[in-house]
Amino acid sequence: MTMIAVLVFLGAFVLVALPAMAFASSPSKAERKAMATLDSALGSHVPDGRQQILNLRKEKRASTIPWLNRKLRQMEVLPHVQRLLDQADTTWTPFKLLAACLVGFAAPMYVMYLRWGFVLLELPVALAIGMAPFLWVVYKRKKRFYRFQEILPEALDMMVSALRAGHSLIAAMGLVGRECPNPVGSEFRACFEEQNYGLEMKPALDNLTDRMPLQDLRMVATAIMIQKESGGNLAEVLDKTAQCIRDQFRLKRDIRVHTAQGRLTGVVLTLLPIILGVLIYFVDPEMMSVLWTKPLGVKLLWAAGIMVVIGALVIRKIVNMEV
Repeated sequence: MTMIAVLVFLGAFVLVALPAMAFASSPSKAERKAMATLDSALGSHVPDGRQQILNLRKEKRASTIPWLNRKLRQMEVLPHVQRLLDQADTTWTPFKLLAACLVGFAAPMYVMYLRWGFVLLELPVALAIGMAPFLWVVYKRKKRFYRFQEILPEALDMMVSALRAGHSLIAAMGLVGRECPNPVGSEFRACFEEQNYGLEMKPALDNLTDRMPLQDLRMVATAIMIQKESGGNLAEVLDKTAQCIRDQFRLKRDIRVHTAQGRLTGVVLTLLPIILGVLIYFVDPEMMSVLWTKPLGVKLLWAAGIMVVIGALVIRKIVNMEV
């Protein structure tokens, strides 16, 4: 039965993947238009005798499949997913993330249903596996934000030195974009390039804070805009802002050290029932199987799972302190 399930899954994958790869490998209408424009620029013959216009705007593609890309772009949730992927600095498209979540949910669900035949037990496990790609993207996003906050004071010091040396604010941002490591360098470089293409300072800073929605960066953007409107010594303002960010970052680290025991306690209390249940199942499967073969055992299992989740959320709320 397991072999049949594997063959059915492989057959469905081939039926879906091969046409998708065929559609993805064929050039889209926009790509054909760009190639025709390049041929025209090189002196090739244009059939209608008119010069074609090439769209140079930067567009994000939800999928490499043209028709699926058009359908996904009509969904309202797509910009939020694309922003999440951009903030995590991944090369995934929203379709890849959605497909990974669906496959991660459906494949274990089908295999476990063939093995045990009880949907209510496999559903939480399949949901956890299906949410794994999304949680991985969220983890990369959080890690990138933390790295940005760590490098931001050094970037501000570089801007202060450039301003005191006589450079303009835009030139100082370009220097940060060239010299600082990512993600600070890439984000400030994007802001610098937007201003070079004609965007004003305020919309460029708004785009920067949209890409990196951090309180420290909002402080920097607010300080720059206040100085731009009212005047003053911007180098001194940025210097004090950098010092404030350093103090705040140092306080966050101190809080993280003092709450380490509480966070470890939460992890242990959350994982202990699961690990203990697995070990008991290997020792005495007949006794442990009562939890999913008897109606009362199923109710107890759901109650225990809900209480574990509530306890983990309460501990997380206690150890997470806003600074």
